[in-house]
Amino acid sequence: MNRKKIYLGLILAILGLIGTASLLTMDFPLPEEIEATLKESFTATQIKLLLLLNPAILVIVAVLVGTILYQKVYLRVPIIENWVGINKEPLDVAGIIKSGVSGGVIAGIVVVLVVLLFKPMMLAEYEKLSQSLQLTLAARFLYGGITEEILLRFGLMTLLVWLSAKVLKGTKPAAYWTGIVLAAVLFAIGHFPAVYGIIEQPGIVLLTYVLIGNTVGGLIFGWLYWKKGLESAFIAHVFIHVVLVIANRIIL
Repeated sequence: MNRKKIYLGLILAILGLIGTASLLTMDFPLPEEIEATLKESFTATQIKLLLLLNPAILVIVAVLVGTILYQKVYLRVPIIENWVGINKEPLDVAGIIKSGVSGGVIAGIVVVLVVLLFKPMMLAEYEKLSQSLQLTLAARFLYGGITEEILLRFGLMTLLVWLSAKVLKGTKPAAYWTGIVLAAVLFAIGHFPAVYGIIEQPGIVLLTYVLIGNTVGGLIFGWLYWKKGLESAFIAHVFIHVVLVIANRIIL
């Protein structure tokens, strides 16, 4: 790996770890038994720090995998690449930003519509889930907008596209769509343990809502990573949260 790619990886790792640290601004819902056991040996701050170890390690792994593989499947991190000297071609920064904002707003509107559709069918469960998962703005924008994109797009999606390209013998659109869809669905399914930790027996409607609501954004972010670059996916993920914060205050 050349020095410029190492610089790119270091920048992404720092961004991802800053996003991970933003989780310190919120409270983690834990099962009562686990929380009681941890409190016997650790303070509340120490428990939070322990819970950050896993995402921090995953960030490092995702950055390593992405940095090694992303150019092999013609994916891009255009702004950072330009900054560290990997690619000196003229950048359409305005286009990257515009695509990210548009994608995030569209994804946010779709998710709001999904909430409005499902909420009447799972009102009690939705309220309990919402009250237990109180995301701060810092966690939304830094962890959601940056860290999750490094984990899910730069790390996981890049790996899945690379594997799909091996199977399909080339970087065909099907290879990218395989990576986009699988990364988005796996991200959505990854929310199930948190749901089960809050609601002992969640209904099929709630699980379907969690699956659809979290997959929608992932599909759009993945497409943006493919077509516009990772920074556009960052921006889109930030703006889906902007839409959701506004919607929560007005209509949800």
